[in-house]
Amino acid sequence: MPLGPIMLDVESLQLTEMDKKRLLNPLVGAVILFARNYSNREQVKTLITEIKSLRTPSLLIAVDQEGGRVQRFKEGFTLLPPTASFGEFWNQNKQTAPMRAFESAYTMASELLTVGVDFSFAPVFDIATVTSDVIGDRSFHHNPKAATELLGAYIDGMHAAGMVAIGKHFPGHGGVSGDSHLCLPEDDRGFDELDTCDLVPYYELKDELQGVMTAHVIYTQCCEHIAGHSSFWLKEVLRNRVGFEGVIFSDDLSMEGAVKVSNGIVDSAETSIAAGCDMVIVCNSPERSDELLSGLDFTPTEQLSYKLNQLRSSKKVDDNH
Repeated sequence: MPLGPIMLDVESLQLTEMDKKRLLNPLVGAVILFARNYSNREQVKTLITEIKSLRTPSLLIAVDQEGGRVQRFKEGFTLLPPTASFGEFWNQNKQTAPMRAFESAYTMASELLTVGVDFSFAPVFDIATVTSDVIGDRSFHHNPKAATELLGAYIDGMHAAGMVAIGKHFPGHGGVSGDSHLCLPEDDRGFDELDTCDLVPYYELKDELQGVMTAHVIYTQCCEHIAGHSSFWLKEVLRNRVGFEGVIFSDDLSMEGAVKVSNGIVDSAETSIAAGCDMVIVCNSPERSDELLSGLDFTPTEQLSYKLNQLRSSKKVDDNH
């Protein structure tokens, strides 16, 4: 059964019958795990093994393990610093800061791979040019060149461990103070300003990235749609202008920034896919997940499945940890 274009979550520490039913739907291709799915390394390894045993090819497993405020697995894992700390090091010592970013990324990726996670949604490419509660210390640096240098080192660390890198949130969530989990942020900057600031790391590192996640932000001077619903942003800018060839993910379509601009979850997913998303994410909303699985008119293809399979880690789960 080829991998489908939907990423879902699961309820708790082990699979329920409803979880299994959802994950066996041909439209599903991946699972994202949260803190509620983790109690210890053995438990999560067992959960992941069970998820991966459901289908062939096995479903991809993702998690948000950036460090700082956004780290889903903590007990038994290294507590990772917020990535802004590498920017602070960079201000003091430009030579050693990239190595710190590399080491943190290598630790993050290698620890996740040992329990069977395929990839973390990292690193955050957002250039924080305004004060923002939701981005804040998740941004490497407010200077695009410094951020790009640190991001490159961080990606090298992920790759050295055997994990792909997923940049987020395209084209940039760092210029708005609003949290798209809770509202629909609007960024009033023109394209040229975005192009010479927020897009810089995408241009420089496009060949190092295997995936990109979109932002639930409207860039009012550029397009009337949120980036994840916008063929301007995804096809014209990300694919054609930047030249990115990897997998494009929506952000979670149950977030307020996406809910506000769509006529239900099926409409939102269809709009995302038509705009250029390869995979749409729906989590923390079982009702929306079920509605999408029953309502999305999409036939998974071997071409999409092959593309998604490129995100899979080839590293074997380490039974000694």
